[in-house]
Amino acid sequence: MDERREEAYCGASTATTAATGTETAAGPPYAECVLCRKPTEYPESVKGITLCPVCEWQEAQRTACSG
Repeated sequence: MDERREEAYCGASTATTAATGTETAAGPPYAECVLCRKPTEYPESVKGITLCPVCEWQEAQRTACSG
């Protein structure tokens, strides 16, 4: 299934992030993942739930098309 049809079917893009901001940190200090506590690619100043790339991908898999 191509990505455009998947987005239309699910009603949302699969590339969304859990953090409220989309900015990535240029260097330390990084925020830690709320699930596994590993460093994320987001700066510590980001508010909201921050997830590392692995946990973010797993969360997207769990919530994709679960409607």
